[in-house]
Amino acid sequence: MSHTDIRSAVRPAPDQPLVDIADYALDYRIDSAEAYDTARYMLMDALGCAMLAMKFPQCVKHLAPIVPGAVLSGGARVPGTDLELDPAQAAFCIGTQIRWLDFNDTWLAAEWGHPSDNLGTILAVADWLSRQRGSALTVRDVLGWAIKAHEIQGCYALRNSFNRAGLDHVILVRLASTAVATAMLGGSREQVITAVSNSWIDNGSLRTYRHAPNTGPRKSWAAGDACRRAVIHALNAVNTDEPGYPSALSAKTWGFYDVAFGGKAFEFERPFGSYVMENVLFKISYPAEFHAQTAVECAMKLHPQVKDRLDDIERIRIETQEAGKRIIDKTGPLANYADRDHCIQYMVAVPLIFGRLTAEDYTDAVAADPRIDALRARMTVDENPQFTRDYFDPGKRYIGNSVQVFFKDGSSTEKVSIDYPVGHRRRRAEGIPLLKAKFRKALAGHLPAAQAAEIVQVCEDPATLDAMPLAGFLGRFALRTRA
Repeated sequence: MSHTDIRSAVRPAPDQPLVDIADYALDYRIDSAEAYDTARYMLMDALGCAMLAMKFPQCVKHLAPIVPGAVLSGGARVPGTDLELDPAQAAFCIGTQIRWLDFNDTWLAAEWGHPSDNLGTILAVADWLSRQRGSALTVRDVLGWAIKAHEIQGCYALRNSFNRAGLDHVILVRLASTAVATAMLGGSREQVITAVSNSWIDNGSLRTYRHAPNTGPRKSWAAGDACRRAVIHALNAVNTDEPGYPSALSAKTWGFYDVAFGGKAFEFERPFGSYVMENVLFKISYPAEFHAQTAVECAMKLHPQVKDRLDDIERIRIETQEAGKRIIDKTGPLANYADRDHCIQYMVAVPLIFGRLTAEDYTDAVAADPRIDALRARMTVDENPQFTRDYFDPGKRYIGNSVQVFFKDGSSTEKVSIDYPVGHRRRRAEGIPLLKAKFRKALAGHLPAAQAAEIVQVCEDPATLDAMPLAGFLGRFALRTRA
């Protein structure tokens, strides 16, 4: 890596990663039918998660203009509400809805994250462009932008660990959303580079709010905040003559590499294409941090064997990947919802006891059951090196866990081990019907029955959905008075 001479005022050529993102966002043609098929399910799943989040008052409090009264007639809509806002604040609201319950799609590698977070930006910008500027964007157009946002975020995550630098993964939501939003707004190659350079100069939020002893609800709106910031960068790049910062990454001392990444340049496993959307992981059955998804499945299998013997349990052994051990192995008191849905012991204890794990199981009311902490106290969490190897294998991308329960009389259950969850690409045939059921249930829980049925009918016909104007599709999610 060659650094810019810190003494020279000569502006260098843009760093190659900035150029590569701009070229991909503007010029790459997506020809993968699988990517588009998966993107349709991703859109349904993300909007379903947004509707589920409307049951939670703390989420709904965030869904508002940045200041009271700052609405925009004909602006971007926020699904499940009657709000019409400027695209930046709408992006925040939609991103917050989608992410609130930690139930939308996931990507795991050196970095992890949730690529459908980018829909906060994409839907808000697309709806605003359609309603304010008369753009004829269709749902298929939006799916194409989503495939590109997934790819940018996911390819950066394959070999670059921002979490090890103390930075939160929403840095990649802001990056991907910035690039895609600028292209959606008609930005030139230079303007996309400008916007992306500003995204990197923002650096990233600390992961403080995701880890004990500071775990808190910011993790549920951090992606929305990244979506909002992305729209601001995109609008600034397109609407002003603001210059870019070509060596935002490589500048000696002041660039991102030196300031935040230990002087290392980014590494890439593959060029941008449609790999990430094709391989994205869905959270279908359980709103649980994804490194624990298979652990929850294991616990569910063991529930019939242990539910009547809870007092007889001597210890419970969980084996997980290195990443799971590092970020969700948590002991001691759990302060809130955000603490609990990032604790592998909690996410195993609940299904062992109740045979379920729902969003409501992270609330104070359920957490007060003394049996949960009693089981947590008897658990050990160890890394299984094979799980870690399979986790990083590009041909597998497994997220393995195992659970075994040992009783005081010396007996034990079998060791239940699952390599990849129902939301994995290798289990699509099994998972998609469950994803559709999750979507239907989510809509029915918030929207009037006729309105929910209308949306489901559209989504069941890929050709109709693809051709539908985006504004018309999103309008179907606007809150209507119940009959």
